[in-house]
Amino acid sequence: MQLFYNPSLDNSAKQFLFPPDESKHIVRVLRKSEGDIVHITNGRGYLFEAEILVPDQKKCKARIISHQKSIPKRYRLHMVVAPTKMNDRYEWFLEKATEIGVDEITPIICDHSERKTIKPERMERVLQSAMKQSLQTFLPKLNRPVSCREFLGNDVSTGLKFIAHCQDGEKMELKRKMIADNDATILIGPEGDFSKEEIDLAKEKGYTPISLGRNRLRTETAAIVACTTVAIINN
Repeated sequence: MQLFYNPSLDNSAKQFLFPPDESKHIVRVLRKSEGDIVHITNGRGYLFEAEILVPDQKKCKARIISHQKSIPKRYRLHMVVAPTKMNDRYEWFLEKATEIGVDEITPIICDHSERKTIKPERMERVLQSAMKQSLQTFLPKLNRPVSCREFLGNDVSTGLKFIAHCQDGEKMELKRKMIADNDATILIGPEGDFSKEEIDLAKEKGYTPISLGRNRLRTETAAIVACTTVAIINN
């Protein structure tokens, strides 16, 4: 199944006009013709089935013939992850986390961050592509980048809260602290790790220090291990 994305669709829609790039893809690449079926999601849980009426390469028109609402997961996972030095590694995290099942992502700039700026528009495109590729109907929410201190200062997270860091101190593995069917917020620092001040502030805000295993992991690897651990526990 080929899945398309359009956030403006709702369950009252009767017809849909694909934008030029998708119209060209549908007609020239997928070779769809009048009467063929395509699927569209609005990223908010709805899956629409549509019949092509006009297979035009610039304005492909389709009729919505059915829709259904997906059942949300029993928990929400919010990953708060520092940008990596290389953009492609952070994009890899975004892609794989979406495939695994993340619900919300906040990029945080930390004391030891080497990368201070990111491109949210590009990240959004990565999330959309990963959602479509994995045939999901919920698009992860991408928040604006903030400093670690700003995030913790304004933190209103509910559920379980964890911070993964490499410094000495008492820590338990995430798989032993995560509880099924509970929302979770997990902080992952930059290559240089969180500073002691950031870790102390997180603890004050109710974040439990955790380990993701014996090996020292790159930022994007640690984030994916955390996502996978949460998903396995909730299966």
